[in-house]
Amino acid sequence: MIIVMKKDATKENVEQICSWLESHKVKASPIYGKEQTVIGLVGDTSDIDVDQVAMQQHVDKVMKVQEPYKKTNRKFHPDNSIIDVGGVKFGESHIPVIAGPCSVESEEQIIEIARSVKASGASLMRGGAFKPRTSPYSFQGLKAGALIYLGKAREATGLPVVSEITNISQIEMMEEYVDLIQVGARNMQNFELMKALGHVRKPILLKRGFSNTIEELLMSAEYIMSGGNEDIILCERGIRTFETSTRNTLDISAIPVLKKLTHLPVIVDPSHAGGRNDLVEPLAMASIAAGADGLIIEVHNDPAHALSDGPQSLTPEQFSDVMKKLDHLARAVGRSIIK
Repeated sequence: MIIVMKKDATKENVEQICSWLESHKVKASPIYGKEQTVIGLVGDTSDIDVDQVAMQQHVDKVMKVQEPYKKTNRKFHPDNSIIDVGGVKFGESHIPVIAGPCSVESEEQIIEIARSVKASGASLMRGGAFKPRTSPYSFQGLKAGALIYLGKAREATGLPVVSEITNISQIEMMEEYVDLIQVGARNMQNFELMKALGHVRKPILLKRGFSNTIEELLMSAEYIMSGGNEDIILCERGIRTFETSTRNTLDISAIPVLKKLTHLPVIVDPSHAGGRNDLVEPLAMASIAAGADGLIIEVHNDPAHALSDGPQSLTPEQFSDVMKKLDHLARAVGRSIIK
């Protein structure tokens, strides 16, 4: 249930309504917007008389919410959420780009790449420390050592760090070294991990699973938000279809669909979507045209010898060229890539 307050309702009026509603054993969450305040109710609202609520002096209207996701729902939060990651904001006119290798391979490698992507206009750097791989024989990452190297790269460049968590036991390390904690496609429905991340005071980058619906993605975000962490960025990274010419199929329609359904920022990973470095540029450009709030692109200084995902990685020189083209396109739609 959503309660829309009248425009002249004061904060005291809102708090009085919330107190009255919570006497019915539901959680009332006020969202103060630019124009109006909305109160979202989470819990069993069957005992609440809608007509009685609508009759309250400062209530404009009451709406039932049919969707199972509540806190992520744009009906609960009409204004776009702006998520701040180490001073970089997602959801505004500037489109941040996260760039870096699939896996951190050495201290020298990650610092070199971080410096190069920053020079090209990237706002954050990515690097895998714990790598969930399809094959148990593939490189699994440098683990804690990689996080230390990422911390040193942040010191050298000032770029906030993005890295993937794979297990609840890694949370403490992530909180120390990582600015944006990434949940990969394979862990999107690891609900125990989602619950734990709800108590973390770090922004979360939640990737859509390659076989999951948009509603399932929003429900995973709901798990995190229900725990108290509302700083979430959603990521479309391609879904599994019958097509075999690409690694995955980028669901470009997910961008406008998500932006209509939720207030959370939506970014795109063109590297994993196509699985080929020649597809990164066109998929990234299509994502910006469709309204994406950010991109995450894999960049490696020597893709031919990368320990993971070399075929989809751009070289620093290619990344620089792509960033210039993306910025031209972004400015054509009233946004920007490079500050």
